[in-house]
Amino acid sequence: MADASAPVRVDKWLWAARLVKTRSLGAEAVKGGRVHVNGRAIKPSKDVRPGDRLELTTGPVRISVVVRGTAERRGPAAEAALLYDETAESLEGRERYAAQRRLEAATGIDRGGRPTKRDRRRFEQTEGARRRDR
Repeated sequence: MADASAPVRVDKWLWAARLVKTRSLGAEAVKGGRVHVNGRAIKPSKDVRPGDRLELTTGPVRISVVVRGTAERRGPAAEAALLYDETAESLEGRERYAAQRRLEAATGIDRGGRPTKRDRRRFEQTEGARRRDR
């Protein structure tokens, strides 16, 4: 981090702060209106500075952070964590969503998708029994 207060493009900053996997995904999120800086929808070329409040929506989760520093390049995760502070309500929302997903997984709620071989065989058995009963 050469100068942690110099303005940086928002797509570069999202990537450097490890909030998105690639810079192109960051630019795509900004273009798609899923990133707001200080409450406003922006373009990928918008600069962020320390003190800006950034909101990123990824799926059902909304991450809200305050920019503490900037970086042009992606570094270690420990350095990336120093670039922002996540707000308390954002942390609470992410934890609530994670707990909900754990609960759904534990209760066996079916999220759809391709059936396993075992599921298919069970389905075929019950369908065969229904046809014979007619």
